[in-house]
Amino acid sequence: MAAEEAEVTDLLDSLQSAEGAEAERIAGQIRTQWARSGSAAMDLLLRRGREALEAEDYDLAVEHLTALTDHAPEFAEGWASRALVFYRQREYLLALADLERALALNPQHFGALQGVGAVMQKLERPKLAWRAYEQVLALYPENTQVREAMESLETEVLGRDL
Repeated sequence: MAAEEAEVTDLLDSLQSAEGAEAERIAGQIRTQWARSGSAAMDLLLRRGREALEAEDYDLAVEHLTALTDHAPEFAEGWASRALVFYRQREYLLALADLERALALNPQHFGALQGVGAVMQKLERPKLAWRAYEQVLALYPENTQVREAMESLETEVLGRDL
């Protein structure tokens, strides 16, 4: 796993200066690395959970991803993926708990940080959302979704210019 961690570190460094499509490509490579648990069985649970999420079968997605987090509690991607299911179910506090666990395991998980921002927006905590989004941009400066989310919060967080 040390080689994979070194590769992710190098990719995160490259992401700092990458632009446009290159940044998206590097972010995709990072996500691919993060989705590898080191166990074929755990990778299968992640894949099945994500497939169920895509099919909007949230109960099945939670079932697969809970099995994953039970059997591989140190695998951050399991927590981040289950958080997305909870978010889609509008279970924001459950999502936040899983995002916190994912970030405890992988503090550079820009997807989990983005999730925290999205949850904070839903909970009407714009300053906390803004801070989470700033942390995403510190890791992934070209994240257009986060930039758009911050634009929608700008007046509320920073106030109006006179």
